[in-house]
Amino acid sequence: MQMGIPGMTIFAATLAVACALNASPCNVIDFGGKGDGVTDDTAAFQAAIDAVAGRGAGKIIVPYSPKGYRIASPGREFVDGKPCRGQLVIPPVRGLNIAFEGEMPCKLLYSYQVRPPESVKSNFTPTRFGTMGIRNTCIFSDWTPPEERDPKARPWTILSTVEGTSCNGKFSMSQVSIANLEFRAHLDKDAMYPKGGCVNLQNSSRAIVRDSQFCLDDNVGDTFLKKSLQPNPCHTVGLMMSGDQNDNQVLNNVAVQGFRYGLVLGEHVVADYLYVHNCEEGIVFHDSTHLSTINHVVAQHNRVILSTAPDGLFGHRAAECNVIVGSVNFESGRGLLPEVSRLVAGVSDPGNRLRGSLVWHQPWGDGEFPVVGAANFRITRFGTER
Repeated sequence: MQMGIPGMTIFAATLAVACALNASPCNVIDFGGKGDGVTDDTAAFQAAIDAVAGRGAGKIIVPYSPKGYRIASPGREFVDGKPCRGQLVIPPVRGLNIAFEGEMPCKLLYSYQVRPPESVKSNFTPTRFGTMGIRNTCIFSDWTPPEERDPKARPWTILSTVEGTSCNGKFSMSQVSIANLEFRAHLDKDAMYPKGGCVNLQNSSRAIVRDSQFCLDDNVGDTFLKKSLQPNPCHTVGLMMSGDQNDNQVLNNVAVQGFRYGLVLGEHVVADYLYVHNCEEGIVFHDSTHLSTINHVVAQHNRVILSTAPDGLFGHRAAECNVIVGSVNFESGRGLLPEVSRLVAGVSDPGNRLRGSLVWHQPWGDGEFPVVGAANFRITRFGTER
C-alpha cells in the first residue's frame, strides 16, 4: 500500500507480517500515522486494520494526539463488489474479531445551541465555530461525501464494515470493539448539515462500544455567522450497530451529536449511559425481537429522542421492538436554536411496534413529553410510576 512516505511501503508491509505472526497490538503510529491534524492518516489506519485482519483477530492502538488523526481519502463505495461506503474499511474476514482502542476514555460532549451576543455579559459564551476543545483521542474526517437522500441506501461513514452474506444482517465478520475514541464527521458549513456519518457496524454480528463519542467537527450553531444546524436531507448516522439476527450488542458511556440518526440499533442491545444531542432522531430501533435494555439516557436538544425506523432504513427490516428504557433525562431545546433540535416527540412510534417501557424526567421546563403512536409502550413520568 502506498503510504506517501519514502520507504514506508516496505516498512508497513514488514510490520503487517510481524503483526500477523504474533498477538501484539498494532499501533497506528508504527504504520505511519502522524496524528498532527494535517497529514492524511487514512493509509496508516488501513494498513493497521489489514494487518489485524490478516491474522483474524487483534487490537489497533491509537495514541492520544492533541491535533487528532485526519482521515481525508474518499470513501470506498464497494470492496470486492460488496457495498461498503467507508473511508476506513474493516475487511470481510470470516470470524474476524477486531478492536480499536484510544489512549484514555473520552470526555463526553456538551449540547450545542446558539447563544446571543449579549450572553457574553453573563456566565455564558456566545456559540461559535471550532472544535470542542475536549482532549480526546480523535479521528476526524474532512472529506465531504456525495449526498445520499435514499433512506434505504447505505450511509457514508468514516469507518465501515463490508456487506456479507450471513443472516439477515448480511454479516461479513464476527465482532468489532471500539473504546476510548472520538470520531468526528465533517460538517458542511455551506449546507449546515453533515453529508456523512461516523461508524457503521451493521455487518458485524457483534459490536461492543464504550467510553466513545460520535459527533461533528464543528459546533452546530454560530452566533457571529448567523448560522445554525439545518434539517438534513441526507440519511446520516452517528453510530450504527449490528443488523438483524445479531447478538452481544453492548454500549457503555457513549455519546452522539449532530446527525439525522444518532444511534441505529437492533436486538440484544444492553446499554448504560447514552448521551444524545442535536439529532433529528436520537435513538432509532429497526427491530428487537430479542429484548434490548437501556439503563439511562441523557437527551438534550433532539427533535425526537426514541423512534422506530421505517421499513428498509439502511437495509434493515422493520419489526417488533421489545425495549426497556430505565430512564430518560431530557432538555427540550424549545425556544432555542438550532430550530432543528427542538423537541417534537419524546417517543415516535407511528406503527405501534414498540413493546416495553420508558420513564422520563425533565429537570426544568414545561414538563411535556410528546408521544406519537406507541400504543403498546408504557411511558411514565419519573415520580408517578405505580
